[in-house]
Order: sequence, then structure tokens, then C-alpha cells
Amino acid sequence: MNTRLAVPKKSPNTKPGKRWLNAFMLTLLLALPLTASAQSSWWCIWFPWLCAAPASSCGAPLSEVTNFGANPGNLKMCQYLPANLGASRPLVVALHGCRQEAAAYDDEPGWTKLADQHRFALLLPQQQQANNSSKCFNWFERGDNERDRGEALSIRQMIDKVKTDARVDPQKVYVTGLSAGGAMTAVMLATYPEVFAGGAIIAGIPYKCANDAGEALGQCGVSLSGQVAPMKNLTPAQWGALVRSASNHNGPFPRVSIWQGTADGTVNPQDQRELVDQWTNVLGIDQIPDGEDTINGQAHKQYKDSNGKVLVETVLITGMGHGTPIAPRAAENGCGKAAPFILDVGICSSFHIIKFWGLDVP
Repeated sequence: MNTRLAVPKKSPNTKPGKRWLNAFMLTLLLALPLTASAQSSWWCIWFPWLCAAPASSCGAPLSEVTNFGANPGNLKMCQYLPANLGASRPLVVALHGCRQEAAAYDDEPGWTKLADQHRFALLLPQQQQANNSSKCFNWFERGDNERDRGEALSIRQMIDKVKTDARVDPQKVYVTGLSAGGAMTAVMLATYPEVFAGGAIIAGIPYKCANDAGEALGQCGVSLSGQVAPMKNLTPAQWGALVRSASNHNGPFPRVSIWQGTADGTVNPQDQRELVDQWTNVLGIDQIPDGEDTINGQAHKQYKDSNGKVLVETVLITGMGHGTPIAPRAAENGCGKAAPFILDVGICSSFHIIKFWGLDVP
């Protein structure tokens, strides 16, 4: 099973005949001499389409927050606030992949543990199946990948809610995500660059690679079969222009960490190269690494500005498939719990990402 990034978005509308039947059944229901609780139980067993499914919770230790804004993208807001958070602390936004939920992307990649250790607020937006049958964020839809529209705006509204309620430092807001969540991370960095100090894209897609599902599957390296799919090859300037046109922001732009596995059959590893082209161009630096080393044996490249500050980094993990890398057994700097698309490959991406952002120090 893999995290599928592009699937049909909306369920078909109810047909007139079924609407008539539903209305008839509802009328019959109200006429039955049953108590409210018995009536609900009996009819939900035999006619489940008449009974709304109960809203699922975010799952402990996360809590759900409602009334955070207009929510045009119809997303769910889940959060985790450490007990000792205090005021003026950072905020990390973590976006799950397809066929996942917020509860599958909190302690599995190690985010809740790191939030407790380093005292930052954690926001986990959750896709709903009514929007996308595989629970993918709709990074490839114009109605969701542009500023002040759809899912991008919903996530922005969630961020504003946490910033107000938890009194976080507005200069220390960061976003990361896996797969479709990684692609949505690129959307957020591009559409609201003034909001974020940094980002981290794991097995993601460059911003505006696609504006519909067909383009996503045909030109953005996204595969439903596990076979590596073609990825378009734009120039750095072309990629960068897509980000610059997403808002009126003139800079500075967020720093970006980009992670990828060499054996990923769902997202073409070439996507990492295109992401480097996009974000180095946006940040005004060239595409030649200024430093190369290894992290836990994995290739690590750094792209710096003229003052020697690392603005873009990449980590390429040999033999890793599609997922977020973790290291639950590591004695030092380990994290996470192995799960679908959460891969024990001996390196904790979440720790190294917060280190890149500078959140590992008080």
C-alpha cells in the first residue's frame, strides 16, 4: 500500500430518487412511537444512510479545536500543547500524508515527544474523506493551492487560532509534511511566506507542479502503481516564478529542508532536485551545494547565502521507500514509532528538521 497523492476529490451528489426516498424514510421515522434514543439506534442499524456518522476525535493526546475560522477547505484542526509551553514559544505545523490522519502523524514521527522536550506548540491539520477519498491534502487543486482559498486558507486560519490562544512567537512558525502533506507544505510556504520562518518537505512536490489530478499523475512524478513516474524538469527560474507569483511577498522567504528516499516508487526522487531548484531560486542562491557531509550515514547537502547561512538543505536516504524517516532505537537523537509510511531507517528526520530550524536550543 502506498500514499496516493492524486485521487477523485468529491463524492457525487445524491440523486433525486434517493433524496425522495430519504425524505420518505425520515417522515416514517418521525411517526414511529419510539423514544428518541431507541428510535435513533433502531433506524441507524437498518437505514445507516439516514444517520450522520459521529464526528471522530483527533485522538489522545491531541485535542480538536473548532470555530477557528470560516474553514473553506473543510479541514479538521487538531493540536498538542505541552503542559509547560509558556508564552512566546514556537509553533510547528505537521501535515500528514495520504491514507493517514493527524493521530498517525503525532508521536509516530516523534513530534509530540519533541514538542515536550523543546517546548513548542504542535498543530496537525487533518484532511476529511469528504474532500478526498484517500485523505490526501488537495495540493493539486487550484481551489486549494492558492492564497486565501480552500485548504490553504483553512490551515492559515488554524495557525492564527493557535498563535492567539497559545500566545506563540509569530516569528517562529514552521511547517512540515509527508507526501501530499509535503506537497501541501510547499503550498503553504509559497502562498503565505510571511507566516513561516522555515519549512521541511518530505517526499513532496514543488509548488504549482500541478493544477489538476491529471497533471499531478502525468507530470509531477506521482505514481499509483509503485513504478517511478515522469517528473517535469523546469529551470530554477521557472520553478521560482511559480512561488513568487503566489503572493505579493517580496522576502525574505522561509528556509527549507528537503528529504527524500532513493527507492521511493510513489514520488519520483527527482522531485527533490526540482524542489532544490525552486527554493534556491526563490531564496536568491545558486544550485551548487556549499557543503556536503553525512547525517547518520545519509547524504546531506547545504546551500548557503553569501553570509554562510544555510537556507536550503537536502537529505537523501539510500534505499528508503515512501515515508517519513525515524530512528526509534537510536540512543541519541532518536524518535518515533514505526508505522505505515513511518519508516525505521536509523535517522530521525523530525529531530534534524528542528535542528535545522534552530528549535533544539532554548
